[in-house]
Amino acid sequence: MGHRWRALIDADRNQPQIDRHLLARVYTYARPHLREVAIVLVTIVIISLLELIPPLLYRELIDEVLPNRDWLRLNLLAGAMLGIPLVTAGIGLVQRHYSARAGEGIIYDLRGAMYHHLQRMSMRFFTHTKAGEIISRFNNDVVGAQNAITGTIPSIVTNVVTIASTLVVMATIEWRLALMAVLVVPVFLLPARYFAGAMRVLRRQSMQQNAEMSTLVNETLTVNGALLVKTFGNQRREAARFDQSNIAVRQLGIRRAELGQLFFLGMRIVGAVGTALIYWLGGYLVLNNAITTGTIVAFAAYLVRLYGPIAALSNVHIEFAQSMVSFERVFEYLDKPVEIEDKPGAVVLQNVKGHIVFDRVWFKYQGALPGTAPQPARNDAPDHDPGAEDTLLDSTVPIPSRQWALEDVSFTIEPGQLVALVGPSGAGKTTITYLLPRLYDPTQGSIRIDGIDLRDATLESLAHEIGIVTQESYLFHDTIRANLRYAKADATDEELETACRAANIHDMILGLPSGYDTVVGERGYRLSGGEKQRLAIARVILKNPRILVLDEATSHLDSQNEALIQAALEPLFHGRTSVVIAHRLSTVLAAHKILVLNQGKVVEQGTHAELLARDGLYAHLYRTQFRHTAPPAAEPAAAPAPLSLAPAD
Repeated sequence: MGHRWRALIDADRNQPQIDRHLLARVYTYARPHLREVAIVLVTIVIISLLELIPPLLYRELIDEVLPNRDWLRLNLLAGAMLGIPLVTAGIGLVQRHYSARAGEGIIYDLRGAMYHHLQRMSMRFFTHTKAGEIISRFNNDVVGAQNAITGTIPSIVTNVVTIASTLVVMATIEWRLALMAVLVVPVFLLPARYFAGAMRVLRRQSMQQNAEMSTLVNETLTVNGALLVKTFGNQRREAARFDQSNIAVRQLGIRRAELGQLFFLGMRIVGAVGTALIYWLGGYLVLNNAITTGTIVAFAAYLVRLYGPIAALSNVHIEFAQSMVSFERVFEYLDKPVEIEDKPGAVVLQNVKGHIVFDRVWFKYQGALPGTAPQPARNDAPDHDPGAEDTLLDSTVPIPSRQWALEDVSFTIEPGQLVALVGPSGAGKTTITYLLPRLYDPTQGSIRIDGIDLRDATLESLAHEIGIVTQESYLFHDTIRANLRYAKADATDEELETACRAANIHDMILGLPSGYDTVVGERGYRLSGGEKQRLAIARVILKNPRILVLDEATSHLDSQNEALIQAALEPLFHGRTSVVIAHRLSTVLAAHKILVLNQGKVVEQGTHAELLARDGLYAHLYRTQFRHTAPPAAEPAAAPAPLSLAPAD
């Protein structure tokens, strides 16, 4: 086993080390709680001094009280021996209280800082980071940092004060015995230097492995994951993956336990050697009448106070090194740059009309500029392919493998217009809907709303003005009422009912056992796909945005649900600028403008009739869709009736 631990020690040299910068950063979180920390330090000193008294009482008892048969002093010594532990225990409670207040306060600040920071991260971070990894940082790493604050650091201070005060008293009583005790101390400290490095590496490996296991659990034991596993019959495969990860965690735990036990075994042997030497020298001095029997008994008691804290301090050094790994991992997330944030002096969007301009927009998910060397690129987030015959997705068109998701895209949308985005999968449609609410920033070019560059507007006002309905609407594991009020926290019951009536879902909600107080389940799985989509539409109606972004929500649904949702969407479009990813041709017939995308470029734009007359890609998709059926009328649908709920201003 020795070669494994030597390898761990060597590996530690490549790990980030505990330095002044890291400790100074930890101190910035401790600074607001210095009062509690000071009280803890004072109580540690008081307890350490009180615990020095009992060995002196033992010496007094053996050398003076018993030989002189002094009953009064015997009673006083017995009372002191009882009273000192009681006082020490009471002060210990005070110490624990303020230690917990300081530790919990620091971790509260640290956890809050990480959550608020991660909330500001762009979608790029969340699409490249596993959910289990994020959860692990909040659970395992923050708890590890908490242990350092509430346990490890107070233990270090306690042991240092105990060792220093004990050595002073021992030297005062008998310097020769004290010197003998000190000569053994380096033997305690030397192993800690090597064991700490190995334990540090094992700690980091263990945290990483636990994060991977958390990710696996999160992916396979949530509603979506469990459904996928069951429908593909892969329970055994996923169980095998979990067992493999679980075995890795177990093995790391065993190795940490072995290393820790080996360390403590060495400490006990060294302590036994030191104690034997003290008794040997002490016995020699007693036999030569150089010291009293009570002195050697007192020294034996002080040896426990000396070697015990030294062994603990050596272990605390290891624990402190491990705890700093937790701080390092938390700070790794806190140091991640925020890509999308308000610039200084950002303006608040007000009285938005909905005039949208994409001006020579280039975008790639890696974020490089045009003209740079090609890199492995992920395609645009794939659009949904319902697989139905009446889809605008031509299965004969290959999904492009290219560097840029969007290339020199320019178009204008007038206020109140309904614009449809069509094209093959991977053409760039979803990327446009990501850029409009500024989930990403363009790599080059600009996007403007009413003449204001999105990068010059506040994110909060931009989110207020844009409403989004996706194909896979997300619902919290909460009541229907709570999910609706996520769009407008102060919405009245009347407003909820009005929005749900407009979305053709009010009657369905009333038919549920608890009505609007029905819990929808994890990700809304207690509702059907059509019901979730109509609830999402009702939520957007409550938000009442000026600009609507819609990844058409009907392509996976049956004709009855599709009709209900189409009826709910018509009033939602009224009075708003709307950008719709169209999977079905029936949607684009009502559009004022159609943007046809292919391989990240707008290759055509115009009305349905104009694009058919042009006989380009759109006409090809149109003919492919209706090669077996008669096409619908090409005229745009009639303007929708006004919504009874107050439309966007």
